[in-house]
Amino acid sequence: MSDTDRKYDAIVVGVGGMGSAAAYHLARREQDVLGLERYDIPHTNGSSHGITRIIRRAYYEHPSYVPLIERAYDLWDGLEEGSGRSIIHRTGSIDAGPPDDPVFEGSLQSCKEHDIPHEVLSSEELTDRFPGYRLPEGYKALYQEDGGFVIPEQAIVAHTQAAQEAGAEIHARTRVQGWTETPDGGVRVETDRGSHEANSLVLAAGAWNYKLADALEGLAVPERQVLSWFQPTSPALFQPDTFPVWNLSVPEGRFYGFPVHDVPGMKLGKYHHRDEQIDPDEWDRDPNAEDERVLREFAERYFPEGTGSTMGLATCMFTNSPDEHFIIDTLPDHPQVTVAAGFSGHGFKFASVIGEILADLTTGDGTDHPIDMFRLSRFD
Repeated sequence: MSDTDRKYDAIVVGVGGMGSAAAYHLARREQDVLGLERYDIPHTNGSSHGITRIIRRAYYEHPSYVPLIERAYDLWDGLEEGSGRSIIHRTGSIDAGPPDDPVFEGSLQSCKEHDIPHEVLSSEELTDRFPGYRLPEGYKALYQEDGGFVIPEQAIVAHTQAAQEAGAEIHARTRVQGWTETPDGGVRVETDRGSHEANSLVLAAGAWNYKLADALEGLAVPERQVLSWFQPTSPALFQPDTFPVWNLSVPEGRFYGFPVHDVPGMKLGKYHHRDEQIDPDEWDRDPNAEDERVLREFAERYFPEGTGSTMGLATCMFTNSPDEHFIIDTLPDHPQVTVAAGFSGHGFKFASVIGEILADLTTGDGTDHPIDMFRLSRFD
């Protein structure tokens, strides 16, 4: 038995975006839940920080994500109302690029397929409406009014507190060292503070997941990511009511960004920043001059009035799957273990609904959510 002689219904490893939501949804189903987090709650060492995270209904990655994002919106709104915290902000969203680029074309397809209200703007029309943008002639932008951003730290705290109120036990600064299957088909989880047993296990440890599940080796690969905040020279153009969140495909790569919020600067990043695969326990967490150059040169070209002095730089991690779609499944040889991995830089907006899905899979009830495209078997 565990060091406490207590057997839980479920143990959740990682109490970040996905894990805090899973702990909450399990606890509200009257499951006896233990959440284990190696750092603080919340923290800045993984993938669930950065002050703002984009949320959008138009989904260029694949139209199949749209039903999930619809449910995620409902759950975020409910969490905000129940917690009294400011979690979701609607600014509108822009997905832009050349007319035949997947960012614009895929967003348009998802809106048409799911009847999402939207507008298509030329680069000139975009600048007329939102003067902070300066996109090349001939580019197209899809505007969707419900897009915006989620505050990740507030979301994690709200989910964690709601889980605790529903009876969950949460331990921070507790490093999971491994797990084994018990003779009765449960799990025993070893930590640096002792061991615990449960009927089921949820692995939501972000970049560390592949170290806890052999089935994820090579399928959930951590990558170093850098974010920047530049002080606008025309601040009025980059406020939440004048500057929608955005995804932009240009010859320099695919970038994303936000209006000014909480930090005196326009935030932006580049997907697959410098293509640096890393070990999450041994990597350079300090942004450097080259990191800043990559982001500043882009911003000066496409958002010239948003790119004054540097207000901040920060690192985080993506965990990429081979096809950049999520991995949400039970382990083939261990059906009592559910994994949430490989969110590939676009997962946090879904954390609220992914927590619900993980609770479905963990309790063995099955899920009504469309997750076939996220199964591990697609890599066989």
